[in-house]
Amino acid sequence: MKKRKIDIAVVSDVHLGTLGCHADELLSYLSSINPKKLVLNGDIVDVWQFSKRYFPASHMKVLRKIISMASKGTEVFYITGNHDELLRKFSGTSMGNLHVVDKLVLSLHGKKAWFFHGDIFDLPIQNAKWLAKLGSYGYHLLILLNKWTNWMLLKLGKERYSLSRKIETSGQRAEKYAIDFEESGVRMAIEHGYDYVVCGHIHRPKKEIHTMKKGSCTYLNSGDWLESLTALEYSFKRWKIYRYNQDKLLPFFVDEELKEMDINELIASISSPLEKKSRDKESID
Repeated sequence: MKKRKIDIAVVSDVHLGTLGCHADELLSYLSSINPKKLVLNGDIVDVWQFSKRYFPASHMKVLRKIISMASKGTEVFYITGNHDELLRKFSGTSMGNLHVVDKLVLSLHGKKAWFFHGDIFDLPIQNAKWLAKLGSYGYHLLILLNKWTNWMLLKLGKERYSLSRKIETSGQRAEKYAIDFEESGVRMAIEHGYDYVVCGHIHRPKKEIHTMKKGSCTYLNSGDWLESLTALEYSFKRWKIYRYNQDKLLPFFVDEELKEMDINELIASISSPLEKKSRDKESID
């Protein structure tokens, strides 16, 4: 089956290195597409919970796949998030087609898209990181419990169920936070003249047009690969939310070269000399 050609794919909140990560499903998705640009919008590797004792082969294959895509011409932008904030010291670093940035602006057929993870709106994370990390551990434990619950439900022929999503949506405070998060991003985007604001962080995939007094902007959130298993795709001048669980044509295979190529060879393949150019703005004409 041929890979789908798209202009941009946006993936966030993968949390490699945690038990709840759906690395195999993400690998299948990445193997099914051929994007011109791949935007990794934060929290790809969960440094907060990183442990040498738990980083399975499937998680390493995702990293190898991303590097392989870069070596074949896909421009990869790794936008740092709160769970991989240690990478912010490397912001502005490029290695071939792989770039580490804190935010990104792309020009898409005459419209400007602003990409950032979204943790800048999270005051608890900024002011009390220990509390945020404690909450993160609790969330991932819930995800793990949910994973076993869904395994049982599937065995019984029943639909999946999200414990954490049920808890989130049942609380007015959580719902208000999500609304405030969205409105803050849209307001800032309109003030800076952006047509799209693309975030992650809150694990809620969404696409919605907002109109305010100063203008309009489309809010986009790529969701996560713990529960939603979603991504954003831009092609034919429009955005859409990709949902893994609704993809009936997804090829269940991984690229053969990943089995044969050493990780050092992959890194070397994207390190070839390229023309120096500004990374502040990229365009798709």
